[in-house]
Amino acid sequence: MRLYLIAGEASGDLHGSNLLKELYAQQTGLSCRVWGGDLMQNTGATLVKHYRELAFMGFVEVAKNIRTILFNLAFCKQDILRFKPDALVLIDYPGFNLRIAQWAKEQHIPVVYYISPQLWAWHASRAHAIRRDVDKLLVILPFEQDFFRKYGIEAEFVGHPLLDELGEFGAAGAVSVAQSPITNLPLTNQIALLPGSRKQEVSRILPRMLEVTDDFPAYEFVIAGATSLSIAYYQQFLEQYPKVRLVRGQTYEVLRESNAALVKSGTSTLETALLDVPQVVCYAGNWLSYTIAKQLIKVKYISLVNLIMDRPMVQELIQDELNRENLYAALTEILNPIKSVELRAGYAELRERLGGGGASARAANAILKVAS
Repeated sequence: MRLYLIAGEASGDLHGSNLLKELYAQQTGLSCRVWGGDLMQNTGATLVKHYRELAFMGFVEVAKNIRTILFNLAFCKQDILRFKPDALVLIDYPGFNLRIAQWAKEQHIPVVYYISPQLWAWHASRAHAIRRDVDKLLVILPFEQDFFRKYGIEAEFVGHPLLDELGEFGAAGAVSVAQSPITNLPLTNQIALLPGSRKQEVSRILPRMLEVTDDFPAYEFVIAGATSLSIAYYQQFLEQYPKVRLVRGQTYEVLRESNAALVKSGTSTLETALLDVPQVVCYAGNWLSYTIAKQLIKVKYISLVNLIMDRPMVQELIQDELNRENLYAALTEILNPIKSVELRAGYAELRERLGGGGASARAANAILKVAS
């Protein structure tokens, strides 16, 4: 059996790698060709394109790189035709993957979409394209089934793969540190900075995070860096902040040793919550891209934590709100033991809403049924 998988960013590489492990475990003689990253490649799959070549975020960035994107689309189609897969598995990355889905349907290649586009946030009009082009839709957020059902799409809720990924981490690599008898939080006096994995988001968010580090002299600040970005890239921001450490490729370890975290909006907000770390959610983008997105996006919150809970459980600092004064106030609040206990109680409720483990195994089983 042959499968072709496409992921276009770090979170897709993580979820795709765990999906691949389950696919290989459930199907002998499986051959997989992938777009993704090091994690997917390390499972034994053949890596065609690394996500660092694909990470364009925002309307302006996409417009600037349209020629590269069009080249990648054409190359991808040719590569799929040469490989002749039994099914195409698309992992998030909707701007690219929905175009590939439409083309693949025309080629009579079965299409499975795992981790669906967030049409409930914006672009709900794309639901008709999913109904037309996708043979099986697998969703990981509990409210997505009802959303897609409104458009005549019977999505299958498989659970969130982070529950398995973080469960394995907790069992295999949890850091042993002294804990507060009041909050059960680690007594490391460490604060984690998670500024994202794309150059354009790091360049806008990390400098604002760093501004507040001098206001907390009792704490050590550690950047949980992405391996897709070089040490030299991060160092340009750290010249004025010699006490701030950089640790690449160990985000979970950094979080587990931290009392609190400043986190770029995205999957990392959910990871931070599932590791029971109080957080402030941060976002700053290109001004034009943000202005356009603000008119189009239909959700009340930008963090997955607040979206799933349907209430402002964690504070969000967006665009101009992401400044030193607001960061200082928000970080001071979540370092308070009473607030920490309140947040962790909310995180426990969040975990219950996400359902049990086994998401990758259930997704793999559904994919193999489509491909067979």
